[in-house]
Amino acid sequence: MFMFGFSFPKLLFTALAIAAVWYGFKYITRLQERRDQAPKVRRGKQTGPAREASVEDMIQCEICGDFLSGARPRSCGRKDCPYPG
Repeated sequence: MFMFGFSFPKLLFTALAIAAVWYGFKYITRLQERRDQAPKVRRGKQTGPAREASVEDMIQCEICGDFLSGARPRSCGRKDCPYPG
């Protein structure tokens, strides 16, 4: 008996096994890519109201040139600073 001989059933089985492994890996890879993309889509959706961007105008100190908050300017620490603080 030839145990290692080539026969049509052996070749067919080998080809089917290789195809099953190949398509199995493709299927698993496709599922993984979908799962990796899904959280990005979910994070993009906001359920609550959008927050407004907080923008604050700045003013420049006449003495030292530092920029301070326009709504609540504070002293820069110099004796001649015009702002309280």
